[in-house]
Amino acid sequence: MMNERLRGKTCIVTGSGGSIGRASCLRFASEGANVVGCDLIAESAEETLRQVEAAGGTMISIHPADLTDKAQCERVVAAAVERFGGLDVLLNNGAMAYFAWIEDMSDEMWRKTLNEELDLVFLMTRAAWPALKKAGGAIVNVASLSAWAGIELLPGLAHCAAKGGVLSITRQLAMEGRHHGIRANSVSPGTIETNQTRFILEDPDWCRVQLGRAMMNRMGQPSEVAAAIAFLASDDASYVTGTDIAVDGGVRAW
Repeated sequence: MMNERLRGKTCIVTGSGGSIGRASCLRFASEGANVVGCDLIAESAEETLRQVEAAGGTMISIHPADLTDKAQCERVVAAAVERFGGLDVLLNNGAMAYFAWIEDMSDEMWRKTLNEELDLVFLMTRAAWPALKKAGGAIVNVASLSAWAGIELLPGLAHCAAKGGVLSITRQLAMEGRHHGIRANSVSPGTIETNQTRFILEDPDWCRVQLGRAMMNRMGQPSEVAAAIAFLASDDASYVTGTDIAVDGGVRAW
C-alpha cells in the first residue's frame, strides 16, 4: 500500500475499463479502498477487475452497465451499498464523445455526446446522492481541457459543451452538498497517453498542437490523473470543494 488514506472507503468508478478509469481503480485500491467498477464494455471492465485483484486490491465490477439509463445507475449504487455497506466516493469518469466540425455535426452526434458525457453524470450522481449524504462523501468528476479551451485540429464542439457542463454541474453539486458534508470537485486532463491518443506521437502536426502547448512538452499518463483524483477523493482534500484541478502539463497556465 502506498498509504492508507482511503482505507475502508467505498468508491464507485464509472468507466472502469478505460485508461483513466483503470488507473483510478488501481490507485484507489492501493490506498485501501473498496472499489466498485462499472463499464459498458464488459471485456475491459473484467481486465481492470483482474488487475486490481492481482495487485491485492478489493473490487467488484458491474458490467455491462449503461449509465445513460437511470435504472442501471441505481443498480450500481445498490451493488456498492449491498456489498460494502455504504458509499463514500463517486468518480464520474465514464464518457463517450462524438467528434465533427460544426458543419458536419449531426443532431444525433450532438445529442449522443451530451447524453453520454453530461447526462450520465447527472443520472449517476442523483442515484448516489442518498448514500453520499449518509457518508458525507466526495464526488470527483472528470472534465477536460476542452472545457476550458478550443484545441486546434480537434473537432470537439459537442465534447466542449458537455465537459463545460461537467464543470458547471460540479460547482452546483458542491453548493448543494455543503449541507451534507459532500464535497464535489473535478479534474481536467489535457492530452493523456491512451490507445486513442498514442497516434499523436506519430503525427508532427498533432505533436505541435497537443504537446507543444504543454509546458512539460509530453503527454500525461493515466496514473498522473488518477493521483489527482485520489487526492480529491481523500480527506487530504477536506477543505477543497467546488474547484477544478488541471492535469494538463501546464497548458492552461501560459
